[in-house]
Amino acid sequence: MTTIYEAAALAQAKLPPAAWDLTSFLENAKSQIQLWGGTLLMLLGAVGLVWGGVLLIKKLMANPQTAGQQQGWGSIALLILVGGALGTGGWQLVSTIGSGGQQTIEDLGGGTVILQTISGFLG
Repeated sequence: MTTIYEAAALAQAKLPPAAWDLTSFLENAKSQIQLWGGTLLMLLGAVGLVWGGVLLIKKLMANPQTAGQQQGWGSIALLILVGGALGTGGWQLVSTIGSGGQQTIEDLGGGTVILQTISGFLG
């Protein structure tokens, strides 16, 4: 039979190690914000994809006399493309695009100290 002391020791052994320093707090906050932000981007992408589909159907079914009051084909196509990309890519897509922009800025500016400091802080 397991005693209360043994059960408490087993429960404590299963807990992950806790780090209570500022660095761990900021790393965990960054990870959590990326998770929430990525989920929000995916949700907005799904909404954009659905709305683009609705506008596409409305445009195809519209009376030619009222066609000037509706969205253009280009904006509908962009809404569907960007909505689909964000809906499937989320944070990873935005992060990849951002890192490409960072590389371009570093190449144009010669890798100044400010950009290296910012990339060290965010990376």
